[in-house]
Amino acid sequence: YFQNGDYKSADVVYGRAIQQDPSNPKLFTNRAMTRIRLQSWDACIDDCLHSIALLPTNMKAYYYLAQAQLALHHPNEALTSARTAYDLCLDAGSWNASTRNVSQLVLQAKKEKWEAAERERMRRRSDLLRELEDGLLAMRSVELENWAVKHGTTVNTAAAENNKNNKNATNTTSTAAQEEKTDILDTSRRKIEELRSVFAVADPVNLQRREVPDWLIDNISFCVMHDPVVTRTGASYERSTILEHLKRSPTDPLTREPLTVQDLRPNLLLKQACDAFLEENGWAVDY
Repeated sequence: YFQNGDYKSADVVYGRAIQQDPSNPKLFTNRAMTRIRLQSWDACIDDCLHSIALLPTNMKAYYYLAQAQLALHHPNEALTSARTAYDLCLDAGSWNASTRNVSQLVLQAKKEKWEAAERERMRRRSDLLRELEDGLLAMRSVELENWAVKHGTTVNTAAAENNKNNKNATNTTSTAAQEEKTDILDTSRRKIEELRSVFAVADPVNLQRREVPDWLIDNISFCVMHDPVVTRTGASYERSTILEHLKRSPTDPLTREPLTVQDLRPNLLLKQACDAFLEENGWAVDY
């Protein structure tokens, strides 16, 4: 059923299998993947937690758990789950497409966590901005509720924005209805971004949006680099992070070829760029 895209039937079949063998963690993991396609985020989380309880080293369970937590806009929890999945990949000594997907999920969770903190920081700086944003969000909720009534469905306002960009999600409403919902979300997001831009111009010191460039981020720890070194393949990492990695596995994180401490070289140009950015943007150390 899953291969044919009939996720509702697959969910039912996995449920029956779980009743027959409730101690099999893979069954819970497989049903969690099905529930991601169905956008049943809470049910997915329940399955992941059951699977982890049965098999604490189940990387896929943590991976699916992080996806569901992100969909419900819980970036802190999602980051913890995604990091655990990533650590399990490293412990397994494999670097493949799945590991890269987990790595991207960690970065996504970290960015959403940072952006949530930034939004709250900006809102605390201005009572008027907070009130206007709350008003726009309330308008969006009303429009989504009206959309749901019109099309005889329901909408999870906490997950709606995430679902809009989720290619794996299964839509149970028509294409026209989905486009209408997407337009509501896009319009609301544009209005909020324009509002923040206006306030940022009026108070650039306190209300300017702060972003950390991708080139500043170490691809193992996902933290800001300040002492980068480069490998023979040209990839750069924070010195302490790559040294810790080499203790676990003396291989290149990307190619899995042999790698030793002697193969590392200081990336002086990147270090200068990192130092310059951090000197002007001291807040980035908290990323």
